[in-house]
Amino acid sequence: MQREPTLADQVYDRLLRAIMTGDYALNARLPAEESLAVACGVSRPVLRMALARLRDDGIVAARRGSGNYVLRRPAASVVDFVPLGSITDIQRCYEFRLEVESAAAFWAAQRRTEADLAAMRAAHDRMEALYTARDKGVEADQALHLAVGRATHNPFFASVLDSLASQIGFGMNLSRSLTLQAAPDRQAEVMAEHAALIDAIAAQNPDAARAAMQAHIAAARDRMFEGG
Repeated sequence: MQREPTLADQVYDRLLRAIMTGDYALNARLPAEESLAVACGVSRPVLRMALARLRDDGIVAARRGSGNYVLRRPAASVVDFVPLGSITDIQRCYEFRLEVESAAAFWAAQRRTEADLAAMRAAHDRMEALYTARDKGVEADQALHLAVGRATHNPFFASVLDSLASQIGFGMNLSRSLTLQAAPDRQAEVMAEHAALIDAIAAQNPDAARAAMQAHIAAARDRMFEGG
């Protein structure tokens, strides 16, 4: 059952919306904590909890003795696809994927078979066809990432990715929805990221495969921030 939002959650959503709509510009200093707490109708400890969450998400940054400044701004269109409160969960999922899937790519490059490569390339071809048809292709994207996990021939990687399929798919849906709204060259970038990953695994270069997966997942995470 979904928990009721706390006061800190509500303040987080309010401040995030203000940042996304441009009430607080990039690199702008947020009002002092005392006045911001009054404006939000909460205590300073509650406000600080919301600010800490914005800092964890990389949206604001604290400067010693100066206050909090807007560091990044999610694209305004993000709210067309997910509730504001989901952004933190998406960020945490991407953090986890950066570590686990880059390790999977490393081992896949050492252990992959021709059948594994065929599965990756088939998923990549499917993604390209769906992109051409202006479809998000989330299932094909997940199939490619799962194929990398299976190519490790370590069942723990594949089982973890399987168990997190809904959470991973949620983030992919957001990233791909934003990509479809962007200029066509953004779609080409996404396909190139996947191609670089497959090429590194095919070449049995584990370090390059790990770097390619890290670069791809970090870029996918950051697509929600292209508005800023």
